[in-house]
Amino acid sequence: MHAGDRVVVTDSAYGPTRNFCEQILTRLGVATTYYNPLIGGAIGELFRPNTRLVFAESPGSLSFEMQDVAAIAKIAHAKGAIVLMDNTWASPLYFRPLEHGVDLAIQAGTKYIGGHSDVMLGTVSANAATVASLKNTIRLSGLCEGPDDVYLGLRGLRTLAVRLQRHYQSGLAVARWLERRPEVLRLLHPALPSHPGHAIWKRDFTGASGLFSMVLKPVPQKAVYAFLDTLELFGIGASWGGYESLAIPFDCTPARTATRWQPGGPTVRFHIGLEDVEDLIADLESGFAALAGAVRA
Repeated sequence: MHAGDRVVVTDSAYGPTRNFCEQILTRLGVATTYYNPLIGGAIGELFRPNTRLVFAESPGSLSFEMQDVAAIAKIAHAKGAIVLMDNTWASPLYFRPLEHGVDLAIQAGTKYIGGHSDVMLGTVSANAATVASLKNTIRLSGLCEGPDDVYLGLRGLRTLAVRLQRHYQSGLAVARWLERRPEVLRLLHPALPSHPGHAIWKRDFTGASGLFSMVLKPVPQKAVYAFLDTLELFGIGASWGGYESLAIPFDCTPARTATRWQPGGPTVRFHIGLEDVEDLIADLESGFAALAGAVRA
């Protein structure tokens, strides 16, 4: 990238990715255009002569829009741009970005690779067209990982397949249960047939992780807080991917510029960990009872 270049970034990107574009790339003279994550092959309409890079994340952070990565990559390459993708949600076990046209696949090792919420680690996988540039950038930047973090990452890789299968199955079981609850408006989980991006997930992915979101029917915010405060097995945390279950309220509105966030009700993101599913459901039952009590109060 050079001063005067432009990057095209999905509007549903992880918050720190957006912060990097607006606080670092801007100072370097690189401009960002945000796009609707559902744009698909029409992304070419956003290209300018100085567009050099497209950034994708599928599903979208918090909101779980599924992107047609192959269609986006095809147009980007035809226009001479490279494609980066954050693939942390599915991991390479359930989605293989380079086989769908991505040039550089990014993975937060703090999540499922580590698996115990105790490591600071990240990985980038490159194809033949970009690997030399990636190696040079790492060398010039002096990037390196500490030996303890590398050890913990290697430890996590030994159990990644087993853990991710459990996260996938448990997450889907809890999501299906939540989808039947009268308090819930809809679930944002690509592996559910009700999800608008389910067809893309079924076509391109071989599994899902334990991360998804819930849209509640309209209730006062105090009721949402009562729901969360009552949960005992779900912690409050943003860095998911460990063995424990998490729940956190969120609002995408401040981070959207190319799309409007209108979910229809309060939203909560869950990470389903390795606990017993029936125990998690019982915990959620208690949360919904507290929510109902707060609505009546």
